[in-house]
Amino acid sequence: MILDKQPSFDIYEKAVKGIVTIKETEKLLESLGAIYKGYKNKRGLIGATASIAWSTKNDKTYELIAYRYEYKWGTKRKVDTESVKKMNEIFSSTFDNYDYENNHNRLTPSSPCPVLFGIRGEKIDDLMKASSVIISERVDSWIIFETNQGTDDHLQRKKISEIQPYQSVIVQGTVVSNPQTLKGGHVIFTIKDSTGKIDCAAYEPTKQFRNFIRELIIGDKLEVYGGIRKKPLTINIEKINIKYLKKLEEKVENPICPKCNKHMKSKGTGQGFKCKKCGIKSNKPFVKKIKRNIDIGFYEVPICARRHLSKPLKRMKP
Repeated sequence: MILDKQPSFDIYEKAVKGIVTIKETEKLLESLGAIYKGYKNKRGLIGATASIAWSTKNDKTYELIAYRYEYKWGTKRKVDTESVKKMNEIFSSTFDNYDYENNHNRLTPSSPCPVLFGIRGEKIDDLMKASSVIISERVDSWIIFETNQGTDDHLQRKKISEIQPYQSVIVQGTVVSNPQTLKGGHVIFTIKDSTGKIDCAAYEPTKQFRNFIRELIIGDKLEVYGGIRKKPLTINIEKINIKYLKKLEEKVENPICPKCNKHMKSKGTGQGFKCKKCGIKSNKPFVKKIKRNIDIGFYEVPICARRHLSKPLKRMKP
């Protein structure tokens, strides 16, 4: 695709935040006098047009991509895992390199493409130095791209009633159903705001992240970040920001009568307590707080399950 003029940034935003059709993309390209060719279902035209329309006005990162020699294409890649871990420890400006919990090397693609590895980061100089730490098969060539990876450019703040399928959103709400684990390991719960309710899902590929989700209870308040599944309308969680945790308490003993110093007797479920001798009543038993196994703040899916656009917490500014 060749263009004399950069399309409006709005074209990029619509592509990452909403739905763009092939027909409207081709119409735009024709109006701009573009030279282009679509392959297979032509969906690549949408991404290519959006990428040309993108600018760094909101945020940006970089990726150093190393390529394989052509005779190696389609064969098993040789990238030393320990060197990837070492690189990750040395260069804090890089991100999404290695998933330690799930033993997943994120630098190498799974497809039989010409790419050997890709290192994402915030500093060009660090990327070049980081690549020298990687022990791998011989690199044919490399290039550094300016990218929108790890920027959260796809997200938009929405009320629940405003959510549409295929959008990526940030929604604030209160938990109204406790998380349930479904067959297959997916964990689902429901939140609500003043406009409606929606289900939120931590699917099986999010691995250990689901343990944090299982700790949520009715009454907790949080922001949910993620993409929208059409049927049933569900937020596919990328990360959460817990704003408020409901206090959990359990009864230790019945209240003590302030007059005769004896324990009061229960009047029945939800009816409070009464001293048999003095007739004094109370609705407040002695309770102790139960420690929650989760804290206020952000939680994100593991690197192995993270979308390229999702901003990792290490890039989130306080």
